[in-house]
Amino acid sequence: MPDIKLPDGSIRSFDKVVTIAEVATSIGAGLARAALAGKVNGRLVDTSYLIDQDADLAIVTERDAEGLEIVRHSTAHLLAYAVKELFPEAQVTIGPVIENGFYYDFAYKRPFTPEDLQAIEERMGELAKRDIPVSREVWERDDAVRFFLDQGEKYKAELIAAIPANQQVSLYREGDFIDLCRGPHVPTTGKLKVFKLMKVAGAYWRGDHRNEQLQRIYGTAWTRREDLDAYLHMLEEAEKRDHRRLGKQFDLFHMQDEAPGLVFWHPKGWAIWQEIEQYMRAVYRDNGYQEVRCPQILDRTLWEKSGHWEHYKDNMFTTSSENRDYAVKPMNCPGHIQVFNADLRSYRELPLRYGEFGSCHRNEPAGALHGLMRVRGFVQDDGHIFCTEEQIESEVTAFNELVRKVYADFGFHDVVVKLALRPEGRVGSDEVWDKAEEALRGGLRASGLEWTELPGEGAFYGPKIEFHIKDAIGRSWQCGTMQVDFSMPGLLGAEYVAGNDERRTPVMLHRAILGSLERFIGILIENFAGALPLWLAPVQAVVLNISEKQADYAAEVARKLHQAGFRAESDLRNEKITYKIREHSLNRMPYQLVVGDREKADGLVAVRTRGGQDLGQMSVDELIGRLRNEVAARSGTA
Repeated sequence: MPDIKLPDGSIRSFDKVVTIAEVATSIGAGLARAALAGKVNGRLVDTSYLIDQDADLAIVTERDAEGLEIVRHSTAHLLAYAVKELFPEAQVTIGPVIENGFYYDFAYKRPFTPEDLQAIEERMGELAKRDIPVSREVWERDDAVRFFLDQGEKYKAELIAAIPANQQVSLYREGDFIDLCRGPHVPTTGKLKVFKLMKVAGAYWRGDHRNEQLQRIYGTAWTRREDLDAYLHMLEEAEKRDHRRLGKQFDLFHMQDEAPGLVFWHPKGWAIWQEIEQYMRAVYRDNGYQEVRCPQILDRTLWEKSGHWEHYKDNMFTTSSENRDYAVKPMNCPGHIQVFNADLRSYRELPLRYGEFGSCHRNEPAGALHGLMRVRGFVQDDGHIFCTEEQIESEVTAFNELVRKVYADFGFHDVVVKLALRPEGRVGSDEVWDKAEEALRGGLRASGLEWTELPGEGAFYGPKIEFHIKDAIGRSWQCGTMQVDFSMPGLLGAEYVAGNDERRTPVMLHRAILGSLERFIGILIENFAGALPLWLAPVQAVVLNISEKQADYAAEVARKLHQAGFRAESDLRNEKITYKIREHSLNRMPYQLVVGDREKADGLVAVRTRGGQDLGQMSVDELIGRLRNEVAARSGTA
């Protein structure tokens, strides 16, 4: 009979086969009540799972990350249960867990209304309060197909029919509702106490626009009420900070149907862009990168050699001319290899670092587009390092240090590191991937960084380190990447002459710090709620005259600031000074410089900061010194 080893190292022996729930009861009544699932030899299972041999066991509760995942997973099925009770003709499809919640797709004869959503949520609450047992059943595949067809559930039957005939399928029953699912689930619906339905959106069956359109109900679920409240508050803040709304309010950019997923930058938005690009250009220069520029359109044969055509062609825009096929570049790396190949390189030249603000285009699905955060045309602060295997660790280590310094300059100090590993569709042998993944781990260890690993999420040509920054309201954004690529240089014929005069293929490191500049600007706008720090603000100071008598002086102050390198304007409108101050405060102007008769006579300006602080009078030269210090420090403006 089984000996069960618990996480604290203790062993409990049983004289019969036991369920996880029974093991939890043997430990204590409190743990039995809290148990949501179990982890047996590392595999998540239901509390009803029978242990019939020696095993390692961890009881999963709501305190565990897996516990929250199971709660969200089970809440998705509770949603489906409620929908079937209220709308029996609705067909259920799939309901996965997503970040912060879940969704479930339904086929129904009419759109769900906000009133429907409220009724569904109320019914979910009723089903949860009934504390209905949730049990797992194993069926033969063909029996399950027939069952769901008899129920009128053609989508569910289609999913099951795709499973090999010799395999059994896992179904879960709660009350009168039965659903296909691998599990695990909470033991009863009573464990689901904190949830909220958020919205309804359209979705295609199996994500294919050629299939029927379904209705997707999104929801969120938590283990504690205070976590739900915090999440809803974050969403409220996010809505206030929406870069699309602020972009319009502050006249930064716009997008329109004639150019889906592409950005029209207005002068103020382009000023932000230019400041960031020039900053990154200095980062290139100070860290040994040479800036290059490559064509946007390249022959299809090159993309075939690089592996992009096989693994990425659905995301590429293509064109043809004079019986030749071309693709608009979705990334810069093949072009940089052509620059490397333009001359015979020596090992003495390595590492060779190229940087480019390369304009890329990707054919993203229309439904995935989201302001600046998901676009079809973008520019990356893209760099590629050609080096030897021996140089990988030092290059990765240096980059790890650099990327954190850059983020700090932009006000991001909370950085999480992840390592994305080999995907199913990839180029190169497992041996090459083993080497590439271990090279990145070595660089992370040398940097003293902690990281989590993401199996299957690497690029098709190599694994990558991901840098995730956390914004002012706690959201995480993946920006920087460092990728080791042993494959593409060889595929495109890159070589260098080693010390023994042999020709060798260089290793290629793909790296970006900000990633897409469009997306990063969107992140900045939302992080600062439009109140960008002085060095990034599209207009850094505005000079306001109290009356027409100071108009010439106000214009002269603005001119001096402009000559000193600052983005300054003058507001000479014949309006009350209080009106002008209020308007520019709403526009989150870093500095407002008020000039009246006294200031004009003495050659001074009265300085107000964005936060409403009155700094009193100072000379223009004194103000310029203050602004220069603030810009140099990359600091914010109160």
